[in-house]
Amino acid sequence: MSDQAAASKALVSQNEDPIAFTEVSAKFGNGHVAFADVTCQFEHGTSTALIGPNGSGKTTLLRMMCGLVPPSQGTICPEPSKKIFALVAQHHGQRGWLPLTVSNVLRMSRFRDRGLIKRLGAADRMLIENAAERLEVSDLDNRQFGELSGGQRQRVMVAQALAHDADVLLMDEPITGLDLPSQETILRIVDEERRRGRIVVISTHHMDEAELCDQVILLANRIVASGTPGEVLTNRNLQEAFGLRMAHGDKDDCVFHGEHDDHTDGIVHVFNDHGHGHDPYDR
Repeated sequence: MSDQAAASKALVSQNEDPIAFTEVSAKFGNGHVAFADVTCQFEHGTSTALIGPNGSGKTTLLRMMCGLVPPSQGTICPEPSKKIFALVAQHHGQRGWLPLTVSNVLRMSRFRDRGLIKRLGAADRMLIENAAERLEVSDLDNRQFGELSGGQRQRVMVAQALAHDADVLLMDEPITGLDLPSQETILRIVDEERRRGRIVVISTHHMDEAELCDQVILLANRIVASGTPGEVLTNRNLQEAFGLRMAHGDKDDCVFHGEHDDHTDGIVHVFNDHGHGHDPYDR
């Protein structure tokens, strides 16, 4: 086992408690309720897809998991400060004008541990190199981030998240609008990180993407259904969440037509700031 693999294994084994939401609600100052009375659990070594219409609470739930949004009621156990999170927000409209190389963007992943001034050590470089290789962006090291295609930028951001070496990987619509090879690469990473023992949570509009996860949570400002993909992605549940115009067929034969808004801006936590054409308080 490599030094990096051993370090990652040790990190996960020290933070193996699941994340549990109990009757959690998110209400903003203007009275907008992103979701109410959400009770669910996220286990290490599993992947979860959050699915639902725009404004259903998916992005707020992701942000709340990592401590960027506090719950207005209910409990989250353990508290976000007890785990290390990496959040990749929606990639649309990333700040391409910033004068950063791909190498600069990837090195930012280690600022949490090293700060802005301290030199990166061998373990830091190993994490960065491994993440870049897995996302197939090693050859882009000296390229300007703003010159990359959308798929390349998103793969760099996911590589940055992996180099963060977190307990929990959160990704908000990670493959929306990407070229097919980039989609396949990122979905492979979701599966690999789950197998490595991390908690992986993604939001998505894609049925096929949700079907690859261990757990699906269908949101419509509350939990409509949660469980395995087969249990959740039924015509009845999708009609309840999205409305009759979104699903066609009988209860055993559902054809779902997803809906994508026009995103004009994006990326968060550590990896950029987020904001686009959704409700300003939630997506």
